Amino acid sequence: MDVIIDNLPRYLSGFGMTLQLLVVAGIAALILGTIIATMRISPVPSLRVFGAVYTELIRNTPLTLVLFFCALILPYLGARLDYEVFAMIGLSVYTSPFVAEALRSGINGVPIGQAEAARSLGLGFGQTVGYVVFPQAFRMVIPPLINVIIALTKNTSVAGGFFVVELFTIGKELANANGNAVVAVLLGVATFYLLITIPLGIFAGRLEKKWVVAR
Repeated sequence: MDVIIDNLPRYLSGFGMTLQLLVVAGIAALILGTIIATMRISPVPSLRVFGAVYTELIRNTPLTLVLFFCALILPYLGARLDYEVFAMIGLSVYTSPFVAEALRSGINGVPIGQAEAARSLGLGFGQTVGYVVFPQAFRMVIPPLINVIIALTKNTSVAGGFFVVELFTIGKELANANGNAVVAVLLGVATFYLLITIPLGIFAGRLEKKWVVAR
């Protein structure tokens, strides 16, 4: 345990960057995923096609390739941002179609009669989706959305291969410097990841139970 205690500031530094990547990319992915899900059910054919193509293209592209494009191709094209920002963009884009598909499954669970009733009352498409469909859909897909966020937490480790010093990068550096304590170093890294994923799972379970009772 000495190697963990002695290097605790480095662990906390990497943990902080992992949290930053998670929070920013998670919020951006939720927003972008909601927009894509809305496109998938839009009455405008071109928007539906764009949403479907975006979802299938990004979802079936390896995360490493997405981050490679953001970290190396975007600067080549003239983008001048920190690598942390490029990583957030890549993680947001990669996660958004999974959010969109989770939301679409919730939308499909909302009785179609409710949307028809809203339209008969004079509500437009945006109002029907925003006031009637999405509030119910989000309640139905809390566990899948939390699973997407947990997957995003682990995916932040890939950013370490693109000049971002996050938790996994710190663990790799410490493992290389402390060859006789590799197991302890990796256990320390795993513990910090569990500090994120376990509370997320507990939060999802409690929120789901609360909203099931409310329904």
